Amino acid sequence: MTYEEVMQELERLGTEQTKMTFIRHGAMEPFFGVRVGDLKKLVKPVKKDQELALSLYESGNSDAMYLAGLTINPKTVSKETLRQWADRAYWYMLAEYTVAGVAGESRYARELALEWIDSPDEMKAACGWSTYANYLSVTPDEELDLEEIGGLLRRVKETVHQERNRVRYTMNGFVIAAGIYIDALRETAEAVAERIGKVHVDVGDTACKVPLAAEYIGKAVKMGKTGVKKKTCIC
Repeated sequence: MTYEEVMQELERLGTEQTKMTFIRHGAMEPFFGVRVGDLKKLVKPVKKDQELALSLYESGNSDAMYLAGLTINPKTVSKETLRQWADRAYWYMLAEYTVAGVAGESRYARELALEWIDSPDEMKAACGWSTYANYLSVTPDEELDLEEIGGLLRRVKETVHQERNRVRYTMNGFVIAAGIYIDALRETAEAVAERIGKVHVDVGDTACKVPLAAEYIGKAVKMGKTGVKKKTCIC
């Protein structure tokens, strides 16, 4: 498919209902309002053309940008491209899912996560915590720096309630990821989850809820779903 053909198909797939939902969550024009499930129908043809995937993100159209994240090869994407993507990720679906998913599977996951976590920009900092959480979910424990992750858990414990809105959300998600995906740090993550308790995030006029980390980890333990890595964190 050509760039023009993809954009035409995105316009066809968009609905006013989905568009209004995304606006309530923070999306801004230009975009068509395409559900993620419908975006996935275009993954196969776009994956064959990585230049097309890059062009879609550069379009500034939120639907096209999300599709780019579903189709770019995280193993070959450059560090500079990921930084450029993070610069343009203006709302949480792009920052915490699109960019964080691709970056989490890239060669630069840890480096960029740490860089972004300390950013003064809220969306970029949120992207950093989400990137590191994704990195934990797909990386073997023996390749992880457990001491560093333990330090980040302490940072969450000490600062989460004073952090910016979406950063609080992704810090909470980081604790959940550490508790579920790293056996050696489960007890530490559980203790942090108990200490921070309920994390309050303003999700606007939406039905979204912030998961209670202690409860979320506990359910995973009871279901025997801990310590098992994911094949991909791109979704």
